[in-house]
Amino acid sequence: MTKCTTPAEVVPAAIVEEAWQQVGASFERFCLTAGIATLAGMMEADATRLCGVRYGRDDGKDGHRWGRTKGQLGFHGGKVALERPRVRARDGGELPLPSWEAAMAEDWLGKWALNLMLINVSTRKFGRAVRLPEGDVPAQDGAGLSKSAASRRFVALSAERMKEWMASDLSQLDLLVIQIDGIHIEEDLMLLGAVGVDGAGGKHSLGVIEGATENATVAQALLDNLIERGLDPKVCRLFIIDGAKALTKAIRKTFGRHTPIQRCQVHKARNILERLPKPLHASVRRVLRQAWELDDADKAERLIRNLARRLEQQAPGVAASILEGLDEILTVIRLGLPAELRRSLACTNIIENMMGTVRRVCRNVKRWQDASMALRWTSAAMLEAAKGFRRLKAYKQLSALRTALAAHQAKHATDTAVEPTAKAA
Repeated sequence: MTKCTTPAEVVPAAIVEEAWQQVGASFERFCLTAGIATLAGMMEADATRLCGVRYGRDDGKDGHRWGRTKGQLGFHGGKVALERPRVRARDGGELPLPSWEAAMAEDWLGKWALNLMLINVSTRKFGRAVRLPEGDVPAQDGAGLSKSAASRRFVALSAERMKEWMASDLSQLDLLVIQIDGIHIEEDLMLLGAVGVDGAGGKHSLGVIEGATENATVAQALLDNLIERGLDPKVCRLFIIDGAKALTKAIRKTFGRHTPIQRCQVHKARNILERLPKPLHASVRRVLRQAWELDDADKAERLIRNLARRLEQQAPGVAASILEGLDEILTVIRLGLPAELRRSLACTNIIENMMGTVRRVCRNVKRWQDASMALRWTSAAMLEAAKGFRRLKAYKQLSALRTALAAHQAKHATDTAVEPTAKAA
């Protein structure tokens, strides 16, 4: 048998040098070759540390060489073949190579799949997205670039991250504001999500839950999940919703009947204007905007009531709609918040923007198999949206909201204590 006299560490360097000479033709090939050569050198060093030098007779080592085997390593969203040495322990077991274990530990393939699908790359185009069509890095059968392989990785990683997110601790978040809104997936499937704003103006995706409709039971399940994860129900917070009565019912049941709730003024104005003839749109919009910009809640209420009386003849149904939920429309004004902060908290824009990201991410889904699939996609999209969250514009005025909430809680705590005394008398 002819003995190989070429040292193992010389081969990777020669390969890298050859690839560098051709770097102008294929930089991708150079990066792959250099990476494989570096990892091969590291694995050879691990084998030497465990077994001693090749062809040596060092009985003091933990193992001995057991030939070589082929493995696959993640590269550009797929897999590339790589040979590695095998090491057997003296008692017969397989000894792992630390460098190989570290290279395999990171789920690069799953991250590639998740990232590309979040930016709307379809599974059918996954292979082209991670490898240049004219590139010379081979994509052989079993390289992990098929649509089914990409889908399996996305399912596994998105499910893992959703489970971790929905169990995350909320007790350390100083939340002052919580916005809740739903998104309809199919006829009998909708998802209810929540976003919070902390005392420094930071925004946080809090959770999501599925249901058939946006009813009180689904809303209660979402709130129960938040409380189980550390949200203190005794702390007074401002809740912002789109006007669904089921949400109001669940919030007041969970956090108290005096919990401040702000209905979205944008939704309210849109619902009113959609029921009016176009000639009335400008005047009604002007009155509503004028009322919402007032600093006095009583004056704002009188202005809106006058508008409702004026519309009783032309649109009696709309007049009643204007007065419905009037107290909740003016909550931010009654709390005495500064005008800039009121503009940020008088609508559900924060969670609406996040739901826009959900719709963009999910637009390639043509058929929802079940609720778990919708939850995985929506959770991945909400976490993706959270990466782009910016601090609330009026974050410097959030101290005024904290003070107002404390005063509101103290006032109604006193009222609640007085009520039993009055009944007893």
